[in-house]
Formats: sequence, C-alpha cells, structure tokens
Amino acid sequence: MREKKRTIIVEVISALFILLFVYAALSKMQEFEQFQVELSKSPVLNAYSKYIAIFIPGIELLIAISLITNRFQFLALYASFTLMVMFSAYVVVILKFSSYIPCSCGGILENMTWIQHLIFNMGFVILSIIAILLYPYKSKSYLQ
Repeated sequence: MREKKRTIIVEVISALFILLFVYAALSKMQEFEQFQVELSKSPVLNAYSKYIAIFIPGIELLIAISLITNRFQFLALYASFTLMVMFSAYVVVILKFSSYIPCSCGGILENMTWIQHLIFNMGFVILSIIAILLYPYKSKSYLQ
C-alpha cells in the first residue's frame, strides 16, 4: 500500500479515536457525580471509584491530545488499543461474573446494551490494530 494511503487511513482512525475519547471524557465530566456513583456500584471497581472517575476522563483526553501530535501519535495508538482492550475486558467481566450491571457510560453510549458496547469496543480495538500496523515507519518519531 502506498505511503499516502497508509497515512490517510491512520489519520482517519486517529480522528475517530479523538472523537470517541473527547466525547466520552466530556460526557463523563458533564455528569461526573452520576459517573462516580455508577462506578461505586460496580462490583469490580467500587473500592477505587473515586480515583477511576477522575483517571478515566483524564486519560481519554490525554490520549486524544497525543493522537493530534505527530511526535506522540504512534504511542497514542498503542495507548488507544490498550484502553479499548481494558474497557472490553471490563465489559466481559461484568457480563460473566456480575449480578448487577452498572451503567457508567455517558451520552449515546449509555443507550447501548452491554453486548452492543462490547462489539463497539472490539471494533475500535480492531481499528487501533489496523492503524498500528499501517503506521508509516519513517514517521515513528520516537524511533528517531
């Protein structure tokens, strides 16, 4: 695949992650109290809900900003992959092992079922893998 096409695909995927993470972070921050309450009801996260309620939107915004900058974009794609795998693993754990299924997502994502949410997350995991694999090698600034 030509370098220009690879770059365009990576930029489109990065833009999708930027939209997702900024939207998700702002939704959580806008309804911060409810987000924290729902996290505290989680059988997996309740002990750390206060810290996680701050950490998740913060890391989402940090990754979004890093995706914008050429110097950190490649590492931010790995961070995007990692975060989406973690979110997906959380959904699986909740679905398999919890009698109570909290809703700690904001905006349009809270209208999804947990299965739809898992499929959505896995779609973004796949997109991150594609972007990492197609990332133009000579542009990986951390290697320079």
